[in-house]
Amino acid sequence: MYAIIATGGKQYKVSEGDIVRVEKLGVEAGEAVTFDQILLVSKDGEIAVGNPTVAGATVEADVVRNGKAKKVIVYKYKRKTGYHKKNGHRQQYTAVKITRINA
Repeated sequence: MYAIIATGGKQYKVSEGDIVRVEKLGVEAGEAVTFDQILLVSKDGEIAVGNPTVAGATVEADVVRNGKAKKVIVYKYKRKTGYHKKNGHRQQYTAVKITRINA
């Protein structure tokens, strides 16, 4: 059984027991979170596709931790002018463990 959820402008394929890094949710570690934007649910070989979401379907998850991803270097450069700028960015994330898929 798996589902495709939408959160943070992205889509994730999840199954029960998976640990997934999603965009920061603002929820502390150890708390529960429920995703209600379910785009597709596959259960026992039957696929339910939403229009745009599956009615009544939810995915429950526990927050494992909040953190920052590895640093990404952003380097801007224009030739012949002496212009260059170096910048770094660390994207914040929330790691969640999928506990239950309600279809």
